[in-house]
Amino acid sequence: MNIYLSGVIWVVGASAVAGVSAYVVRRFGQDEGRPGNNDAAGQVFTIVAGLHAVLVAFVLIAQFDAVTQARKGSYTEAQALVAAAWSADSLPEPTRSQVRAHSADYASTVLDEEWPQMRADTEVSRSGWEQLDRIQVDLAKAKADENWQEERKTRATEALTVVAEARQQRVQQANGDQVGAVVWFALILGSVISTLLPNLFGGTRLGTHVIIVSTLAGTITLLLFAIYQLQNPFSGGAVVEPDAFRNALERLR
Repeated sequence: MNIYLSGVIWVVGASAVAGVSAYVVRRFGQDEGRPGNNDAAGQVFTIVAGLHAVLVAFVLIAQFDAVTQARKGSYTEAQALVAAAWSADSLPEPTRSQVRAHSADYASTVLDEEWPQMRADTEVSRSGWEQLDRIQVDLAKAKADENWQEERKTRATEALTVVAEARQQRVQQANGDQVGAVVWFALILGSVISTLLPNLFGGTRLGTHVIIVSTLAGTITLLLFAIYQLQNPFSGGAVVEPDAFRNALERLR
């Protein structure tokens, strides 16, 4: 389903449920919705809604930063892979060809095998690690006859280390729970409480009250939907594409 259509369904559904509950409480409630409740209800609503708003904002910003870091990390990993292969071009054969070939194989594995796994939110295979091990062995066996070749070998090894570190971070972001069950429990329960509390306020007309509660519920649901879409950087609404590895594969080939 299209992400925008899905978001509209979430928001409209939550607004409708909140509007119906507000109508029922104001229409048939005995003490709820009276002006005399406004002072006490206002103090409680300010505390609860304020704390919930802080929690939602913190989680949303954290998830947005995680997506940004994941996109940046993919370019760091791909660029370091190319840098390792280019540095190894100065080494004698067969190291030069082996490193370039294995680097291209690694980029292909990330594109064709790992990225679909991350997008499906399944465990990433170890094929990529095995290919990085091959590159490391190739560099370790390389014979550097001159100082400048030894320098290039060192640069290639350092670049490969950057690749491994960026890969480890990417795999953790793909396989880890970005928003835990406890946080989701607090977000959902806090949203329900914040939506129900305005039913204790009085003084507004029934239609106006229903609109206020529905708008509040729709806004909160929209933020929760955004958090849900951002919790995995490689799937959902803000998916990170493997453009960096496509470019790297073109350079390596």
